[in-house]
Amino acid sequence: MQRKQFLRYMGVTLGVAALAACGGGGGDLANTAIPATLAAQAATDRLADPAATVTSLSPEEIAGLKFMREEEKLAHDVYVALFDLWGANVFSQIALSETTHTETILALLTKYGIADPAAGKAPGEFEDPALQTLYNTLIAMGRPNLIEALKVGALIEETDIHDINEKKAVTDEADIVNVYSSLLCGSGNHLRAFNGNLLAQGVTYVPQVITQAEWDAIASAPAETCGG
Repeated sequence: MQRKQFLRYMGVTLGVAALAACGGGGGDLANTAIPATLAAQAATDRLADPAATVTSLSPEEIAGLKFMREEEKLAHDVYVALFDLWGANVFSQIALSETTHTETILALLTKYGIADPAAGKAPGEFEDPALQTLYNTLIAMGRPNLIEALKVGALIEETDIHDINEKKAVTDEADIVNVYSSLLCGSGNHLRAFNGNLLAQGVTYVPQVITQAEWDAIASAPAETCGG
């Protein structure tokens, strides 16, 4: 991760407290996981197309896949830790979805012969030092109470949406585009779930990474069935 991007992340953490209270309803988690068939298809594609190697991808595409592998792992690991702290089902349910996300990226890494940055890493451990710092920061942010933990979830999902869109914009490989599109769908569902839980706590979340208009458009949309 470049220094500028890392500074953006850390700037986000300082602005998370900008929230206003209001009444609101809840939010159920539904259709959050991308189908396991996407991961299976990526592995099948590798067998069907042995020429699909790392040399067929640009440096930007390779970096994007490696980054998203660890960013999806970060989301999973944070949610598992926050579930252990607060016992809110939204964390355990979305953590299961994030497992599918990160394994789907792993299938693409395997297909293209790219070294897995998450190989051998324990929960909460990352190859990218900036993601390591971010993980530690997010865990600390989620410790004070359940509301702060839910804000962490919202922050992760809006950040995922921003970053996936960036990585998607630099590839024209159909399989990678398909996976990124499914990840975006899942992150949109996750954002809606955290937003619903925050509203149920009487809190309106102010987005820190995407624009308010983007947040409103995603948050107000119905849950999607993700996959391709």
